Amino acid sequence: MGHPTVYPTGVTIYDPERSWAGYTLFQAAGLGALLIDPNGREVQLWEGLAGFPNKLLPGGQVLGHTGERDPRFGSQDQRDLVQVDWQGRVVWSFDHFERISDPGVPTRWYARVHHDFQRQGNPVGYYVPGQEPLVDHGTTLLLVHENVRAPAISDHVLLDDTIIEVDWNGTITWRWHPYEHVEELGFDEAARQVLRHNPNLLPAGGGGALGGPAPGPGSVGDWLHINSLSYVGANRWFDAGDRRFHPDNVIWDAREANIIAIVDRASGRIVWKLGPRYDGSEAERQLGWIIGQHHAHIIPRGLPGDGNLLVFDNGGWAGYGVGNPGAPSGLKIARRDFSRVLEIDPMTLRIVWQYTPREAGFVVPLDAARFYSPFISSAQRLPNGNTLITEGSDGRLLEVTVDHRIVWEYISPYWRKPPLALNLIYRAYRYPYSWVPQLPVPVPTPIARLDVATFRVPGAAPAGRERSVPVLGVERQDVDGAFCVAPTQNAGTAPPVSVG
Repeated sequence: MGHPTVYPTGVTIYDPERSWAGYTLFQAAGLGALLIDPNGREVQLWEGLAGFPNKLLPGGQVLGHTGERDPRFGSQDQRDLVQVDWQGRVVWSFDHFERISDPGVPTRWYARVHHDFQRQGNPVGYYVPGQEPLVDHGTTLLLVHENVRAPAISDHVLLDDTIIEVDWNGTITWRWHPYEHVEELGFDEAARQVLRHNPNLLPAGGGGALGGPAPGPGSVGDWLHINSLSYVGANRWFDAGDRRFHPDNVIWDAREANIIAIVDRASGRIVWKLGPRYDGSEAERQLGWIIGQHHAHIIPRGLPGDGNLLVFDNGGWAGYGVGNPGAPSGLKIARRDFSRVLEIDPMTLRIVWQYTPREAGFVVPLDAARFYSPFISSAQRLPNGNTLITEGSDGRLLEVTVDHRIVWEYISPYWRKPPLALNLIYRAYRYPYSWVPQLPVPVPTPIARLDVATFRVPGAAPAGRERSVPVLGVERQDVDGAFCVAPTQNAGTAPPVSVG
């Protein structure tokens, strides 16, 4: 769907009575880690601090990265993970995962961390009553890249998404390799054949800036592209005796494979999984294909919906299997041009709550792409039951109530430089005012929704017409005629592409 060339940025809607009050943290393109109040006032910028993502800690400290590996040689490899105080001082850091000598670049240590990390004390990295992340000790869970050879999967070198846990001193205390568990992931034979020949190949070394050379000799396969991880955390399923949901177990999701999985920390086995086919049971078929998803996690105890799975189901393009006219090579076979935020009972796979184009008030499928981010994005459950959604590709943050009312909306005014000239936001989080004691609690100012039918920019003619004449013979019609494409009743039941 097209976007207007002129539209407001900053906070566009704010209902203080229904919104959950707090500061919102996100990575502002080209600036750094930005903290805003509910009216969009920029109360603190940690200049240049990258965030993949940024996360706030109690006391006004923030987690992020001081740099990225040269993109010619690595794909999204952050140099380190650092903890920075309110004054901009680094008070903790980790980078000793791999020592690398890239051509023309000084040899140095890299964390190769990407997409997600968690600090002990809080399973998900956002505010949970009674579960505060530790600030001066404890372990940290990180998602890191590691180049591996796995002939059982592919003839190409794989860019594996290794999961590690490190202590406060940076010693690795636990490590898990996805490639060692390929037989547990549920790929069918068609998908395995595609992976063998093209495991989502990236240019040599795993790098290559946008607009650079296409994958060729020496390419590596970003076969899973895991983009989130968290601890399962305390939950009612484990309390009832289901050890798959042990609080220390790790849940992750893989964008390219359309998989969400839980890893047993003790054995390393995958003990719960959703995807990649979504046709193994009637419950999966009713759920529909989750495609290219981000930020899958278990809602923590102490928040409404605790124990359920919350995920931003991007749509877009992802998955391996039998080729079709839209994906003749069998790569990225599942496609959908709108997004869904889903809250799912992990036992029955029943959708407990959702926010799709239909709940947003759009006509499905004709207007469905108005809620759509084919990459990045996230969803956070707030203490009052609202959900903070990052519709990342167009830099839009929205807080919605249980009954789908938008009570806060923000559009980022910060664009990246070409070739990725987007005002994208990877992931945003809402935190309580008490976590930033350096600042007074802001006084909220309501922002009513604009009437876009009458709003005009300066210089434009006001709404209304100077002259109107009746046309003889015209009959008034109060009901719309048939659409070229019939609307559907459920945004989640668009016909899937066959996986064979």
